[in-house]
Amino acid sequence: MQDLIKKLQARRQDIESSKSGLQVSGKLTRMVGLTLEAQGCVSPVGSRCKVESASGESSMAEVVGFDTNKLFLMPIGPIEGLTPGAKIIPTGETASVPVGDMLLGRVLDGAGKPLDGKGPLIGAQKASLTGKPINPLGRAPIEKPLDVGIRAINALLTVGRGQRMGLFAGTGVGKSVLLGMMTRHTEADVIVVGLIGERGREVKEFIDHILGPEGLRRSVVVAAPADESPLMRLQGAMTATAIAEYFRDQGLNVLLLMDSLTRFAQAQRELALAIGEPPATRGYPPSVFAKLPALVERAGNGLPGGGSITAIYTVLTEGDDQQDPIADSARGILDGHMVLSRHLAESGHYPAIDIEASVSRVMNQVVTPEQQQLALQLKSMFSAWSQSRDLISVGAYKQGSDSQVDQAIALMPKIKEFLQQDFRHSSNFEQSSSQLQQLMNSAS
Repeated sequence: MQDLIKKLQARRQDIESSKSGLQVSGKLTRMVGLTLEAQGCVSPVGSRCKVESASGESSMAEVVGFDTNKLFLMPIGPIEGLTPGAKIIPTGETASVPVGDMLLGRVLDGAGKPLDGKGPLIGAQKASLTGKPINPLGRAPIEKPLDVGIRAINALLTVGRGQRMGLFAGTGVGKSVLLGMMTRHTEADVIVVGLIGERGREVKEFIDHILGPEGLRRSVVVAAPADESPLMRLQGAMTATAIAEYFRDQGLNVLLLMDSLTRFAQAQRELALAIGEPPATRGYPPSVFAKLPALVERAGNGLPGGGSITAIYTVLTEGDDQQDPIADSARGILDGHMVLSRHLAESGHYPAIDIEASVSRVMNQVVTPEQQQLALQLKSMFSAWSQSRDLISVGAYKQGSDSQVDQAIALMPKIKEFLQQDFRHSSNFEQSSSQLQQLMNSAS
């Protein structure tokens, strides 16, 4: 009878624990790659668990999935020293992000902890890592241009305040330098930079040489380099977005620069494949293509009269393939894209923006009809020259065969000068528009 009573009491405790989503502790039964499998405890997806090794050392892991009575966990930090049977203790906590004005000028890791040795974030508030969705009908429309300080973008690919743009580029074509120019020259109250999956060396170089002390003063940098776990790289992107959301909710205009959206997708691929999700498109599981819009849609304008997040996401095109599945998916969920050309970069043309392949989907909403018409004329002229470039270069083109090509040949030195810009110099929106008008007037 006593045994039956004890079993009933234990069962009752299990039921109560299951209702709360938390049991006392479990044990590590299996480890495959970076995925931990635990039994004997219950904890909801997204919550944190403490993993205690036999030596008494502990590390944190996050619940990323389950299968009947098993939990799948992804470690957040180092996992050396773990043995079978290690104790798994659910904490009941979920990931949160420190937010507040004290973050300006600071460099954080993917979990929001300081990396710069400047001390703790005193007085920081806590915000949800996943944020709160905004009713799409409640968002303020994109009506104002954003001055990014780059002549080719301001004049031909105008960015609207609250727009989400993609920067599509292969390796070594000036992507980081272009991001640094935007950081220094863009008219924004706060700049949040997410360096996701980049080489550790590049993180310091970006902060010291590209961002610089002046740029860092009004910026928050979140760095989750390539040697971090896939979970930390995922959370790094979400941490940067959550910090940008906080400043937007304070009524400020935020510029969010994330380098790169591809590394975010690759981190989700690693995590999903590790817990058994089947691959779909070129090795990417379906959850990757669900995570991308969930992250991107958090940027944009807030409620009318409030702040905004203008986001620039870099997308790495493997082998300069614009049909890469991540590039193709990103192109569909973003409000425009700027393509950096390797051919232009190799010829010394910087920034190497391919104006024929690039488009801003909100430009006609934020510029005058006159500027829109002048931009179309320049693009048309540049396209005509590009199509006849081979004939021109070998001397096979005859003057007078095509009046538009004749005009483009005469104007091409000025067009190239207009499209190029030293990374130390800035060209505001008014200057860019005026120079575009002067350039096209000289063609008539």
